[in-house]
Amino acid sequence: MALRIDKVVTSGTFSLDGGTWDVDNNVWIVGDDLQVLVIDPAHNIDAVEEAVGDREVMGILLTHGHDDHIRAVVAARDRFSAPVLLHEADRMLWDAVFPDEAPDDVIEDGDTFEVAGHTLEALHTPGHSPGSVCFLLEGEELPAPVLFSGDTLFNGGPGATGRSYSDFPTIIDSIRDRLLGLPAETVVNTGHGDSTSIGSEAPHLDEWIARGH
Repeated sequence: MALRIDKVVTSGTFSLDGGTWDVDNNVWIVGDDLQVLVIDPAHNIDAVEEAVGDREVMGILLTHGHDDHIRAVVAARDRFSAPVLLHEADRMLWDAVFPDEAPDDVIEDGDTFEVAGHTLEALHTPGHSPGSVCFLLEGEELPAPVLFSGDTLFNGGPGATGRSYSDFPTIIDSIRDRLLGLPAETVVNTGHGDSTSIGSEAPHLDEWIARGH
């Protein structure tokens, strides 16, 4: 059964350090006609459920713990009866939103998640947050590898690092050491905005370092 990747864009807010901003988030649904993994089900669970349809949700994977990515996650867990996984280094961000709840399990670097005969591998890429994770999907059936980059790498550069728990040199190290060595044709499906590719972003590393964000 053919693998497919569905994208749902949901709208809400992001709050940190006393500020609140309107944001549109990309929710990624990876699987086939029977089962899926859901990455970052943000804001509008009804919209996510419509895209999932009658497929079984095998797990809910979080790229990081910022509230725009996780505020709807407990509702998603209840709706889909699926476990929620988060890197332990972002637990303080989770606890700020859900002081009385916990993720079902932790994500560690190198963990793999199976769906529809394919494997997603977790790549720990701190910088935007201490526990930021990207998920790499590879397979002979795919025209190119696919990276779900969360807020680590966008179309145009690194994710923001001007807020608590973030660090620009760290995100640069993560992108350079963990991501830019992937094949140039690797599709980068981001947490916000348009998708890009490793080949499109890699030539600009020195520009990002020079501008400092």
